[in-house]
Amino acid sequence: MNLRGLFQDFNPSKFLIYACLLLFSVLLALRLDGIIQWSYWAVFAPIWLWKLMVIVGASVGTGVWARNPQYRAEGETCVEFKAMLIAVGIHLLLLMFEVLVCDRIERGSHFWLLVFMPLFFVSPVSVAACVWGFRHDRSLELEILCSVNILQFIFIALRLDKIIHWPWLVVCVPLWILMSFLCLVVLYYIVWSVLFLRSMDVIAEQRRTHITMALSWMTIVVPLLTFEILLVHKLDGHNAFSCIPIFVPLWLSLITLMATTFGQKGGNHWWFGIRKDFCQFLLEIFPFLREYGNISYDLHHEDSEETEETPVPEPPKIAPMFRKKARVVITQSPGKAQYISVLQTCYRDHRIGIHLTLINWAELNGCHVWNHV
Repeated sequence: MNLRGLFQDFNPSKFLIYACLLLFSVLLALRLDGIIQWSYWAVFAPIWLWKLMVIVGASVGTGVWARNPQYRAEGETCVEFKAMLIAVGIHLLLLMFEVLVCDRIERGSHFWLLVFMPLFFVSPVSVAACVWGFRHDRSLELEILCSVNILQFIFIALRLDKIIHWPWLVVCVPLWILMSFLCLVVLYYIVWSVLFLRSMDVIAEQRRTHITMALSWMTIVVPLLTFEILLVHKLDGHNAFSCIPIFVPLWLSLITLMATTFGQKGGNHWWFGIRKDFCQFLLEIFPFLREYGNISYDLHHEDSEETEETPVPEPPKIAPMFRKKARVVITQSPGKAQYISVLQTCYRDHRIGIHLTLINWAELNGCHVWNHV
């Protein structure tokens, strides 16, 4: 396993999100089954940690941006800073929704339409963020997820307030449409991986990449779809499963997503104002990690620096073996046209026999003979 490439492509922001969601889903399943009797404010603790890291990281990054104007001229710094502000704005709206959910569950005093109101604002903001991201070649996955689910948010809020009395299987029709699209993506990767396996013109590395992508998408989408089907059937009363078996496929999908973060490049470097790759920043703060892992200090420029600092050795040359009068020098570069001038020089000096012997010796030793003027 290439640990250097593994950690060089690590995406810490996605890892934090998936880890917090995994821990929250475990606590929620235990709370719904009555195994733990915690308050929902405690059950949502991983979500609070996620939002706290986002707010603190954006605050520190904004402070670094304000105190160091010279940083704004570094490449696409302005685009990354704006992307961070868009992300923190969407996270604040999500935080407001989560606080209202906890308050509604604990007190049960207001309508679910009011609880879902922040999500109704998140969707149009996410659409605008997606347009901005496509124009500036930015990856905005959370924004895409929020923008395509606005109809699903409305249906769930109306069903919880009993304004509509549809079965949950019908309420989740927008979700089934989205999952159908993801299933088509999985099918696409499977077909391409099979074609690459049967092709003889594709290198082994490309085959491994496509097979890995197909397996990862299958491990994410299929368990997620299974979880949603089991949950909908439980809400409609078609099965009597407890929550833990229902949540197991979701946990499998989240664990797979956490594993894929070690091979995903990206991430905004303005979170916490580090302005560089997270692993490189971590190695600068804790040098003992570099010694423990036996990896290079600079992950990005090590190869280029070695190329620049290591001089190219010159081929050694054999010292001249004749007197100046003979005007003949022998080196390592063999050639044929130069032998003519050597023979002419030797003929003028009446030493044809001696020099022919030396020329034969040079040919046997892979040397090159020319007339030295």
